[in-house]
Order: sequence, then C-alpha cells, then structure tokens
Amino acid sequence: MRDKSIQAKGICKRYKSLFGSAKTVLKGISLDVDKGEIFGLLGPNGSGKTTLISIFSTLIYPEEGSLSILGLNARRDRGEIRKIINISTAKPNFPWSLTVRENLIHYGMLYGLYGSNLKRTVEDQIDAFELGEYRDVKFENLSTGLKQRLSLAKSMLNRPRILFLDEPTTGLDPDMSARTRDLIQRIHEEEEISVIISTHYMPEAELLCDRIAFLRKGEVAALDTPQNLKNHLGLGEKVRITYRGQADLESLRRMEGVLGINSKPGMMIWPVEKEAGGQADGKVEILIDRHEDSLDRILKSFQDGRILDIDIEEPDLEDVFIELAR
Repeated sequence: MRDKSIQAKGICKRYKSLFGSAKTVLKGISLDVDKGEIFGLLGPNGSGKTTLISIFSTLIYPEEGSLSILGLNARRDRGEIRKIINISTAKPNFPWSLTVRENLIHYGMLYGLYGSNLKRTVEDQIDAFELGEYRDVKFENLSTGLKQRLSLAKSMLNRPRILFLDEPTTGLDPDMSARTRDLIQRIHEEEEISVIISTHYMPEAELLCDRIAFLRKGEVAALDTPQNLKNHLGLGEKVRITYRGQADLESLRRMEGVLGINSKPGMMIWPVEKEAGGQADGKVEILIDRHEDSLDRILKSFQDGRILDIDIEEPDLEDVFIELAR
C-alpha cells in the first residue's frame, strides 16, 4: 500500500450569501492522493475545484470532515504543513514594482531563508525556470507566460513535498502552455514531489495526471486513471468509414462490440452527393469497444459496398468530461 500525501474524508464547505442563506460548495468529498503522483481535479466551472485546493493547502477550513496532509492534521498542524507545501495559481499577483529577482528574495525571506542560502536558492530557481534574462525586469512588465513561470519558481523556493497548481496554463498561448507543462513534469520527476493540479484543459490532464477526480456540483462523480475513466464509461474507439454502395447498417447496430451508432452527439450517419457514375458515397461513424475482432466484424458488414476510407480515433478526456458533466 502506497503512502499518502493527502487523506480527505467527508469534506464539506459552505459559503454564506448576502441574503443569509448558505451555499454548499463541497458535499462530503473523500479521496486520497498517493505520495509522488500527479493528481488531477477536473470539472465544470463552479464544481468546487479551487475551493478544494484552497482547503488542501490550508488557506480555508471545511465545516465538516477530516483532512490529513503528509500525516499531519490540517487544522492542528497548519504551521508545520505550510513549511512543506506550496501553491501556484492562475493569474499570479506579485508586488508589481519588484523585479523577478527581488520578488523571489522577498518570498524566500517569508519562507525563512536568509544569507547565502537565500541567495543560492533564488539563483537556482532563476536558472531552473530560465528567468536569467528577466531577472531585473519588474513584475508589471512581464508577459503572462513569464508571470506564470515566476509563480512556479516562487512555489519551489521552500522545496515543497506537495505542490498545488490551480489552472497553471490559463491565458497562455499554446507554445507557452506546452513549456509550462514540461516544467511541471520536470519538477515532479526531479524533486519527486506530489502535484495536485486543477485544469479545464483535457489534453493537459491526460498528459500529466496519474489519476483524476472529476467534480460535479461539489461531489466526486468519478475517480480513476484517465484510461480507466474512458473504459468505465464505455467510451470506445470512433471508427469513421467512407464507403460506396450498400451497407447493412441495421445489422451493424445490433453487432457485438458496437457501442453506438448515431446515439450520441457527434455520431452520425449521412450520405454524400452522388459521384459521376450515379453511385452515392456514404459515411458512418461507429463507436466500438477496444477488441480487435470488433473492427473485423464491422468491416465484413460492408461486403456489399466498397470501403473507400477508414479513420480510427481513440477517445480522450474531452469525451469523459462531456459525458460526466451530463
């Protein structure tokens, strides 16, 4: 059994509204995060991801439930926990008039670093996050991507054992998002730390996360590896076939291994305009399980027609997100 970085049981959080009634944001959240894993939190806006990260990082407290961080009680041992965790959020806000180096020194001092240790640690983070040429640039003059990089550098000053990342690539262009993901992966591998990340970007979660908890309306709707989530939801491979002639699509619907035809949004059967010879081309999109013989049976059903093209697409977390959000 693996050691746990986080053990949460029955976490509930409510916020009072201006009119006196309370809104329940988290409803009995129970989950464990293993040491050394990258754990993802996914869900629609308002599902409770940021609130849960705020609780895990001891910024706020739940009204109900128990929480252990690296074996420490989240309420009683808050001071000790904060020495061994850190957080980087979307749209970081640092003292605007301080340079990159000055900001890192400022936060390093807050983390209890001083003297040669402080200087060495700041320089190490400037090098690690490729901020050398921006060391004397004020925060207000940094691009969005550089601000995010500075936030990640700040979050590593105290060599945390758990790193919390709340939407770390929000607002970044594709190139900078990819570079940020590479930095996160490198931090995880080199420092051997646990990373808890919330994101709306499905490919990011699929690339980085060992396991994922999907939140919906303040509850855990699903928790597993990305691949198992796809398997459990019956999200098989999408096979798109372009054919000429006739195909027994009704028999195809009843065929073993066929999960659906025209049964979900984006899965369609449609004719294409006739070719010069008078025969019409057809296209069909089929959802099948992952067994090799399923595809073989499907292809045989087109024996009265001629297959012109086949395209096979494996489901991704975007499909899982849409399915679970319903």
